Amino acid sequence: MSISSEQRRLAAIMFTDMVGYTALSQRNEALALELLEQHRRILRSIFPRFNGTEIKTIGDAFLVEFQSALEAAQCALEIQRTLAKRNPDVSREQRIELRIGIHVGDIVHREGDVYGDGVNIASRIQPVAGIGGICISVDVERQIHNALEVTFEKLAPIELKNVQVPMDLFRVVLPWERDTRLTSQGQKPVAPRRSIPIGWLVAAVLLLLVIAGGWFLFGHYNVPSRRSGVTEVPAKSIAVLPFENLSRDPENEFFTDGVQDEILSDLAKVADLRVISRTSVMQYKAVAQRNLREIAQQLGVAHVVEGSVQRAANKVRVIAQLIDARNDVHLWAQTYDRDLADVFAIQSEIAKSIADQLQAKLSPAEKSAIEQRPTTDVAAFELYSRAKDLILNTGFSALAQENLRSGIDLLNQALARDPSFFAAQCQLASAHDSLYGLLDHTPERRALAEGAVDAAFRLRPDAGEVHVARAQHLYSGYRDYGAALAELDVARRTLSNDPRIFELTAAIMRRQGKHDEGLANYQRSVEIDPRNFFTLQQLALSYQVLRRYAEVIATDDRALSIKPDDPETRAARALAFLDWKADTRPLHQMIDEIRSKNPAAIRSVADVWFICALAERDEAAAETALTALGDATFGDNSTQFNSAFGRGLLGRMLKDESKAQSAFAALRAEQEKIVQAQPDYGPAVCILALIDAGLGRKEEALREIRRAVELVPVAKDSLNGADMIQYSAIVAAWVGEKDLALQNLAKAAQLPGFLSYGRLKLLPSWDPLRGDPRFDKIVASLAPKDSAAAAK
Repeated sequence: MSISSEQRRLAAIMFTDMVGYTALSQRNEALALELLEQHRRILRSIFPRFNGTEIKTIGDAFLVEFQSALEAAQCALEIQRTLAKRNPDVSREQRIELRIGIHVGDIVHREGDVYGDGVNIASRIQPVAGIGGICISVDVERQIHNALEVTFEKLAPIELKNVQVPMDLFRVVLPWERDTRLTSQGQKPVAPRRSIPIGWLVAAVLLLLVIAGGWFLFGHYNVPSRRSGVTEVPAKSIAVLPFENLSRDPENEFFTDGVQDEILSDLAKVADLRVISRTSVMQYKAVAQRNLREIAQQLGVAHVVEGSVQRAANKVRVIAQLIDARNDVHLWAQTYDRDLADVFAIQSEIAKSIADQLQAKLSPAEKSAIEQRPTTDVAAFELYSRAKDLILNTGFSALAQENLRSGIDLLNQALARDPSFFAAQCQLASAHDSLYGLLDHTPERRALAEGAVDAAFRLRPDAGEVHVARAQHLYSGYRDYGAALAELDVARRTLSNDPRIFELTAAIMRRQGKHDEGLANYQRSVEIDPRNFFTLQQLALSYQVLRRYAEVIATDDRALSIKPDDPETRAARALAFLDWKADTRPLHQMIDEIRSKNPAAIRSVADVWFICALAERDEAAAETALTALGDATFGDNSTQFNSAFGRGLLGRMLKDESKAQSAFAALRAEQEKIVQAQPDYGPAVCILALIDAGLGRKEEALREIRRAVELVPVAKDSLNGADMIQYSAIVAAWVGEKDLALQNLAKAAQLPGFLSYGRLKLLPSWDPLRGDPRFDKIVASLAPKDSAAAAK
């Protein structure tokens, strides 16, 4: 979509939320749906009377636009008055109670959705209203304080998420509220109470804002009580914790993990259960003394499974027990002593026994899926378990390519032993697609992924897992979003506990530029897999491209609460300060600490170390960072650069034309071969354009970057498309086309992406544009409010 198709205007925005709907839907879904429909009918009959335009419905919430603050306030009063008259005539559970927030601010209509401060602040302040109440911003109060016969109760200044300074808010004291405060002794109406301690009020407001902010961003899902403190943990919820390896041979660790993982996978097929995913439970593998109640609270489940595996020669002993973590009661335990070949039957028996204990309903298809053995070859199973551990622990890392290639080799060995190993075929397809998306963007790699998907379909065409594999392949290999989403819809019917469905849906929505929907799906995935490091990294990435850096930092903090010493996450968190405020100090300090305390980890963060060195114009640090990078890469998204390209950037920073040209010249022939092998891959063409620009090959560079932009339109790939536009500005700047550079940069600055205030302000790639007032204006447009003056 073009920038010009946006509609921006000042408007009054009302955000309404139905109190207690999520909890009620868990207790009585039929009643909740009935009340939801009543609620919608009531509000939709009132909106038009005050010229309100319904612009978005999110579950039980409404987002409504008004031409004036007065009309918005009058509408809110009428809604609460209507409900106040209705509610006394029905039971407590049948009441419809709302919280309403109103703010006046900029809103942006884009592709049928709405964004902007007006929307964000209205959604943030509605929890402050309280049940049946109305909360308004100071801007609204100024416009209506003399126009309505109501009292406004000023609250203490409150810090709102993504708002730079504390806001003055007002709660509307409704005319009928005084009457409800009469006691049974016939006391006179009393004035609104203002004696609540400010500290308590602020704490309560912040808690409500966290809950409401998460709802608005991520949708209404059953959030476990560990986060909201409100929703009860579902009784049929379970986490299968890592089993203990009791074998003498430590190499049996992977076999033990595989046994536990298969039990978990079998249980996850039961739609009547809520099952925490593998990645989250594996975080507790190294915990010597487990506090089961604490673990269950962290994962949001009522039950846990523990066990052990002992293997000797051709015999195996598996012990499993089911525990109600709420009261530490052991509900079931069983020991299985069998031949090693029977281990897969044991896994199925354990899963079915646990489902029976939890009184979970099993459909015939679910029962059949649980009884399906993964393979008949124990050695193939071990190879698969090793590969899965490598691949699923890759995340965002400079070592990702190595892990994927090693995992693929192990999977191929497993399939050589058992070509009918369905799970291994699906995992192989996923690994090839991931490698294709990272660096090896060749038709050959895509064909390998497609071959694995086809082989999996031949084995089990009706399995949900194969539809997930095909969806990933359609997304990674062809960017066929519609077909991928259709496959995910099929998979969702049998894999209700599979977080990959929500992860991939989120990734597709993000590519399509539907960032709010992407955030909602990532959050849903996090609920099923709350300690999944990769998903939290992706969630932080979604915030990064939206330039919501405070939320990037908060999400990285959540990840670091799981792995406090993870170098990549620490680096990403520190990089957010560079992007947000052009502050390199957190990143510099983090790099120094890793170099002194954990030098073996420096390669995994060498990419951001190099960015930091460029931002600080530190030649020695940049050279050292490139050496540490080795054959890994740096860059955002799919456009990845090697260390040789980095030396070309370093030469440009130093204004050493000979050094820069020598580096780029050494790269050009190889990059041209890559483009010939991947002629339709925009990032590869983009890198060639940058190399040619660095070599002064103006016409070639401009032609190539135009081709790269054409290959990756923003409408088809929101993230890479924005990258192409950003790099087109750099290419134009390097070849002396300043007007074109600034025109393209202005476009990039208005799109979600990795372009940031800090990188524009500090990185040498933009040096040719410095001093031009138009460039300064673009930099200032991305600056945080507290840095706006410094950017001018």
